[in-house]
Amino acid sequence: MQQRIIFIDGAMGTMIQRYKLTEADFCGERYANHSLELKGNNDLLVITRPDVIYDIHMQYLEGGADILETNTFNGTTISQADYELQAPEEVFLINKTAAELAKKATAAYMSAHPGERKFVAGAVGPT
Repeated sequence: MQQRIIFIDGAMGTMIQRYKLTEADFCGERYANHSLELKGNNDLLVITRPDVIYDIHMQYLEGGADILETNTFNGTTISQADYELQAPEEVFLINKTAAELAKKATAAYMSAHPGERKFVAGAVGPT
């Protein structure tokens, strides 16, 4: 970090939109019978479509990012209340899973690129 500028990943929401996900993608098995529409709850994808979030993380790493942010911009009880998912155990699951997924991506990248160091930062939105 003392020798060069480090780069953080980019907009997760924009990248997610490229996948044209459906309501079923956001619900997965865990939330298949949820009472509200979940499409748009991008943080939930770490649980229901981890493959998509992992792929996005890898794209950012391959593009030169040194730091991945967790996909948790709305991973708070306040934000998740919009989807009736504000229970502490749900919010904890989102945040823990997002951190593990980002860490998995950095570990895989560093394994494939010996000598490079990548980091994970927790993302927290305004609410």
